[in-house]
Amino acid sequence: MDLTPYVDNLRQELAVAAEAGGDDARALAERLTAPLESAARLTLLNALSAAMGEVTRELAPGSVDVRLRGLDPEFVVTAPPVPEPFQEAREPVAEPAPAAPAPPHAEADDGAMTRINLRLPAHLKARAEDAAAAEGLSVNAWLVRAVSTSLDGGQRASPAGRDKDAGRRGFTGWVR
Repeated sequence: MDLTPYVDNLRQELAVAAEAGGDDARALAERLTAPLESAARLTLLNALSAAMGEVTRELAPGSVDVRLRGLDPEFVVTAPPVPEPFQEAREPVAEPAPAAPAPPHAEADDGAMTRINLRLPAHLKARAEDAAAAEGLSVNAWLVRAVSTSLDGGQRASPAGRDKDAGRRGFTGWVR
């Protein structure tokens, strides 16, 4: 992005404003325009960086970065990763694991996963991370269990994917 037209416009507006003040003001404006050019570019770059920070918050997990190439900023857009679908592995297991009790709403649990963005206050996120670590779980697994427990009226459901034939199948795919 070329900032020169914006800086030139600012210089022109300063000259127009100085015309109203007479010869002394015009001479002062001419002396100030050269040193103000770098300050104007830096201010515009800061405004663009702040704007792209807001865009990045809305695009999460994608992002937009502002990079300086010479005198002009350049925008670098990173799209969010496209999740690959999970595929069941069809390899037999030598010894099946013991069956775990089915969750209370087993008929609704088809094993499909969906993604959501959850925004937590920093203090609540830290507490969730501590609770997950204390139980040896990832934050995601801990949150899934907490939501499931809350929705099932306080009854703790078995971990996801642990049904009667869990020992005879597995899942493959990308995990982040």
